Amino acid sequence: MIEAIMLWNEPNNLSHWDRDLDPDWSIFSRMAALAAEEVRATAPGVRIVLGGISPIDPEFLRLLRRHGLLGRLDTIALHGFPFDWNLWHPEDWPTKIEAIREEFGMPVWVTEVGVSSWASEHNVAWGLRRLTPILKGAAERVHWYSLFDLSPEREATTRHGAAEGSAYWRHFHFGLLRADGSPKPALQHFDPELGICQWFHFQDHDRLEGTVEWLHRLGVRHVRTGLSWAEWHLPGGVAWFDRIVEALEPFQTTVTLCFTPPSVGIRPHHTSPPRDIGEFAYFTRWVADRYARRGARAPRTMTSSSPAHRSTTP
Repeated sequence: MIEAIMLWNEPNNLSHWDRDLDPDWSIFSRMAALAAEEVRATAPGVRIVLGGISPIDPEFLRLLRRHGLLGRLDTIALHGFPFDWNLWHPEDWPTKIEAIREEFGMPVWVTEVGVSSWASEHNVAWGLRRLTPILKGAAERVHWYSLFDLSPEREATTRHGAAEGSAYWRHFHFGLLRADGSPKPALQHFDPELGICQWFHFQDHDRLEGTVEWLHRLGVRHVRTGLSWAEWHLPGGVAWFDRIVEALEPFQTTVTLCFTPPSVGIRPHHTSPPRDIGEFAYFTRWVADRYARRGARAPRTMTSSSPAHRSTTP
């Protein structure tokens, strides 16, 4: 079941949104607000979540509030990795969550938190044991990142890639399972009340099937994944989306909509704002209508065979 639609991923992170093209996030705010309207009209029972911000920056949220975006959303999401990248302590999580909740008057989810085993697999086990009681008492929803390590033949989605040095290579080792599916020592300490965040590469059916098997085995109820707007444009994209959503149907799932198709960006890159914000709103409505409308198994108003587009830019 789709319980939430998340609009973008880490919009204040250069690896996911090109602020050189949108320095005040006004394009992002208008794009996300229009998409939120489409979700509200199409699937009113689904929670609308701001793409998890990283770093946790209250000033960024104040900016989005001034643009009028926050009032159209239900939940703010945060991402944090204090054992690997953030310059604050793991024990600061409750304070950071409560500060955001109190200032903005909205529920707060933690939709990515984890520990890399880049240096040692024992780090993950220790970090998981330390973070679990802290986070369970601080946030309504927590998604541990992630179930599987990133396969070494893949690329991590970062701004500068391998030029980032160890900061880049840490991305490959956040799983409770190694890339080959074998468990790390941390797995025995995982509390399924945390939920899981797991992304899937295009048409990686083996990883999807393996994830579902492990989610059932672990007793996980809450899952977060992504549906790539860019992949929607690819041959077989709709069938791949159908397969993901069908496989995750037994779980309460948050789907993250992000990644600009290069062909529609101001510049041809997945981090670029689109030339027409209405294109993302249309994609969002398509997802809400096809997957999130209660009892719906197929879109009522849009073709299921290929993306169609309309301009709704004011």
